[in-house]
Amino acid sequence: MNTFTSTIGQPNATSIIFFFVFIVATLVITYYAARRSRSASQFYAAGRSVTGWQNGLALAGDYMSAASFLGIAGLVSLKGYDGLIYSIGFLVGWPIIMFLIAEPLRNLGKYTFADVVAYRLSQKPIRVAASVGSLLTVCFYLIAQMVGSGSLIKMMFGLPYETAIIIVGAVMIAYVLFGGMLATTWVQIIKAVLLLAGATVMVLMALSRFDFDVTALFGAAAATYGEKVLNPGGLVANPLDAVSLGIALMFGTAGLPHILMRFYTVPDAKAARKSVFYATGLIGYFYILTFIIGFAAMVLVGRDVILKMDAGGNMAALLLAEVTGGTVFLGFIAAVAFATILAVVAGLTLAGATTLSHDLYANVFRAGRSTEENEMKVAKRATIGLGVAAILLGLAFKGQNVAFMVGLAFAIAASANFPALILSILWKGTSTFGATASIVAGAAAAVGLIVLSPTVWVDILGNAAPIFPWKNPALVSMPFAFLVGWLGSVLVPDARAQSLYAAQQIRNYLGVGAE
Repeated sequence: MNTFTSTIGQPNATSIIFFFVFIVATLVITYYAARRSRSASQFYAAGRSVTGWQNGLALAGDYMSAASFLGIAGLVSLKGYDGLIYSIGFLVGWPIIMFLIAEPLRNLGKYTFADVVAYRLSQKPIRVAASVGSLLTVCFYLIAQMVGSGSLIKMMFGLPYETAIIIVGAVMIAYVLFGGMLATTWVQIIKAVLLLAGATVMVLMALSRFDFDVTALFGAAAATYGEKVLNPGGLVANPLDAVSLGIALMFGTAGLPHILMRFYTVPDAKAARKSVFYATGLIGYFYILTFIIGFAAMVLVGRDVILKMDAGGNMAALLLAEVTGGTVFLGFIAAVAFATILAVVAGLTLAGATTLSHDLYANVFRAGRSTEENEMKVAKRATIGLGVAAILLGLAFKGQNVAFMVGLAFAIAASANFPALILSILWKGTSTFGATASIVAGAAAAVGLIVLSPTVWVDILGNAAPIFPWKNPALVSMPFAFLVGWLGSVLVPDARAQSLYAAQQIRNYLGVGAE
């Protein structure tokens, strides 16, 4: 059952055809979107014309990255039950967004989460700090996606890694530069539909080998690899480390810039809440599928074959596609996986460009006196700059273990972006100094502790023992950011910010004056 010879690594005609069909279709969408992306509102927020259902699909597409699809399936195939901690952690962040973030974000902000944090605080210091948190999150997430895309295309199409990185960067720049948020939204929607459909078909074909009985699949896994694959402790043995990982995934979701800016694409707060509702259902369904895909790969492909193909298990889903549906289905799933990476890097690039043009250029360097035309020019130049930077970073990190960078992106989002956002929305006493200090302290703590952790200090730098014992710092860095934010606000109060809190609440809850 697990002695087949995989064709992964050889050029696959089906995957190449599907890949070009996806590229052509999305570039046509980009062409039509470009004709409508004339103003800043259209470029940054699709003219606030996206419906709740469409935005729910786009949010799901933005969130269901290659790390989710390939990474979680691989973790489950190698570690068993513990791989589920990523699925649960990624998912349970969405109710937090629904009840704490979605409505205030849509009512108080314009294009970025920094709009909300800076609503009643001094613009320059808070926007500079928020931009640092956003750009760090985008940068680390982007590196992981670019390196993953290069490795995937090299393996699937037989193209050199460098060529693959340049292709991804060029197509991603085209999406964002010409089509803005509208094109990016439809790329996400198409990708989400393809990914959900492909994963569903794969699960059905895999379960058909077990008479569509999930318990039979789990039983076969236990019979082959022992009961331990159905018990916790295979991946994260330290309970505190597991809690820290869960916190990063839960609260980091509510601090990801490319996710938060999607709430400005809908017409009002009601549509924002609806979009989170739809996204939560779609993402929850997807993570159930990845869990089954992981166990099916464990049984039908075999851990030895998975490890031989990739030490991290990232090819488990593709190997299962080949086992269950042959090379044609493998080609389709590989093209979908590539589309997944393209869509996510486009969203990340747009988030980074918006931060540079709207937060830094328009509101810091120009102090709010920039014209819309100049802001759009800067946004498009920033898009090209970020695209080139993404290509260079992808080339620079060739062959490096970048898996920790996704965790680092979530840790920074949970420790720098989320605390300042929550404090500014919910606590009247939040001051400019406190919020700024919270962002800086949270980002510094997350990056510093990751460097001192076993993931970097031992695995990458080659030291004998880590200085910080956990692989995931959020259990320390996020409370530290909240503490610094509270302490900074108490020590350096802001009377103006407190006087504006009542007006902020009215706009927050009623939407009066919202964009």
